[in-house]
Amino acid sequence: MNRPPRRPRTQAKPARAPGSVRIVGGRWRGTRLPVPDLEGLRPTSDRVRETLFNWLQPALPGSRVLDLFAGSGALGLEAVSRGAAQAVLVERDPAQAACLREAVRRLQADGRVQVVQDDALRWLAGMDPAAGFDIAFLDPPFAAGLWQPALQALLPRLAPDGWLYLESPDVQPGPPGWTLHRELRTAQAHAALYRGPGPGRAGVPGDTPDNERADTLAAANPAP
Repeated sequence: MNRPPRRPRTQAKPARAPGSVRIVGGRWRGTRLPVPDLEGLRPTSDRVRETLFNWLQPALPGSRVLDLFAGSGALGLEAVSRGAAQAVLVERDPAQAACLREAVRRLQADGRVQVVQDDALRWLAGMDPAAGFDIAFLDPPFAAGLWQPALQALLPRLAPDGWLYLESPDVQPGPPGWTLHRELRTAQAHAALYRGPGPGRAGVPGDTPDNERADTLAAANPAP
């Protein structure tokens, strides 16, 4: 009797929670944050965040951080996980803002992380410039074209020697007078970290000149 050929066994792929990103370092390392299916929501990848926070690590302890288009909250929460003193997460979508508040409650971080449900530009316009930030993450929805309006509103709220992370689908003009500290490119995005021109920057660990070569992650992040 002829038997049908056996099908080759396939190795099961490791399970991964759908619709989530993880905090990659610090006290909350490995914690997953839910990512809902919202138009324009495109969380910064784990690999890019790990690279970014390796660059920023010397500046994180005790810093005050702004995650302006928070989305999943991964950038702001990663900063606090790694030593930032405070973070403000601004998110326009009411349901996602509620999700962020739940994540903050679950992490027992209410005293260090504030979630604001508001339009980012409107919130910046009403913010007291004296209550500024040391580090800001600017990663708006790619289709919205908000980088330059957001930069103009944000810069007066940043410390003169502060740090600004900018993520976009292609290269965007940096803030006038700020130094390009590091940049990287993936198949999907361009990311750049800038340093303010203020006097406090002298002697800060990790500071580098603006001719630092670009890091490229395209090979590690192939296009889909």
